Amino acid sequence: MGAMSGKPLAAAIPGAIAQLESAGVTTMIGTVVNPAGLIHAKTVSMARMAAFVDPGLGASPVWHVFAIDQAGVVVGGDIGVVGDRRIRIDLDALSNLGDGLAWAPGSFFNQDGSPDPFCSRGTLARMEERLAAAGFDALVGHEMEFVLVAPDGTRLPSHLWAQYGLAGVLEFEGFVKDLTEAATRAGVAIEQLHPEYGANQFEISLAPRSPVAAADQLVLTRIIVGRVARLHGLRASLSPVPFAGSVGSGAHQHFSLVHDGVSLFSGGGGAHGMRPAGAAAVAGVLAGLAEAQGALCGSILSGLRLQPSSWSGARVCWGTENREAAVRFLEGGPGNPYGANVEVKIVDPSVNPYFATAAILGLALDGIERELPLPMETTVDPATLTDAELAAAGIELLPDSQPAVLDALAQSALLRTILGDSAVDAIVAVRRYEHDNFGDLTPDELAEKFRLSWSV
Repeated sequence: MGAMSGKPLAAAIPGAIAQLESAGVTTMIGTVVNPAGLIHAKTVSMARMAAFVDPGLGASPVWHVFAIDQAGVVVGGDIGVVGDRRIRIDLDALSNLGDGLAWAPGSFFNQDGSPDPFCSRGTLARMEERLAAAGFDALVGHEMEFVLVAPDGTRLPSHLWAQYGLAGVLEFEGFVKDLTEAATRAGVAIEQLHPEYGANQFEISLAPRSPVAAADQLVLTRIIVGRVARLHGLRASLSPVPFAGSVGSGAHQHFSLVHDGVSLFSGGGGAHGMRPAGAAAVAGVLAGLAEAQGALCGSILSGLRLQPSSWSGARVCWGTENREAAVRFLEGGPGNPYGANVEVKIVDPSVNPYFATAAILGLALDGIERELPLPMETTVDPATLTDAELAAAGIELLPDSQPAVLDALAQSALLRTILGDSAVDAIVAVRRYEHDNFGDLTPDELAEKFRLSWSV
């Protein structure tokens, strides 16, 4: 569907409905993502779509605090059994999924029409507005790693699998072809789709878009992957560690920043062409990474993935094309048509992508506003450095303990400024529930229990 932001809302709805109905759509799916990274949904017929846009459909406040064990609800503070919210879908992001289904992302509002402070999509929209007010435009590109499993979550055979190998494509060629076609029909811009390092693992790289649109595209891609996998008698695990002791799955985020049409990460006199504000943005991400970790990789499984020598970015440092650094810098040039950008590697698929992007961009903006100096570049695998060399370079290992990660987020005045108290408190609450109830499980037990928790 084309953008409709130039029309009055009431005028846009009938045209959107007519266009969808003419394409055979009978059912609209609207989704929201909660602080535990769970995708929730409501559906309506086309006759009810206008109400889904405005005033929205009712939802309990506890939608924000459903936990990943399929049973837990973490109430307290401003979240309880009393009250109601409205979920409104965004007409500008409508997509036809085929088979009579359409999809649109939703945002939470209070009944009086004011934004719900717990809403992750609204939080990212406000961060996008903050950047614009400061004169910056951002583009974000998401990567999505997942592992194909049986419908009950058990491991599939992998006798012919090789890292990044052709055998993976041919073994699942029907899935790959149908996924590519479904994504194209839905308007998803896949840059590349390939087998990954782990057995039956794939990665999708999505074209960069503005922050909210990029997160919407990621959610839509997860829906498409889930639907196509089901058609082939499969499921796609979006767990950070589908199988303990095996390769984990990331959800890396790339971002670029432009001021007055000029890239902050190229054409300057700093390291690798960075301009002063670009260097400060990278410094800001590095400086706040440990505090933001709970919003970037804070689930009970995240620490199992975040280990040195696993390309997960476990050490707080930056480097050009350094896949062991938490922050990887990519130079512009003929081989990088989108220009210089920054990749944050610690993000995994168990987190809410809207909150994660808001946190990353908020840290970058904080670095710019405080004119933070860029630390020395790490040009080698940090695992090859001695303890003395790591200390001299100020390179720290991010914690893999969930309680420590959550304490840092809960106590961070910076992240509370970026995301808001409500968002931080909700993230911490649902994640602490995980540790309180399942922290005594072994890695194998955790991987088994939560393998399909984030799947759709």
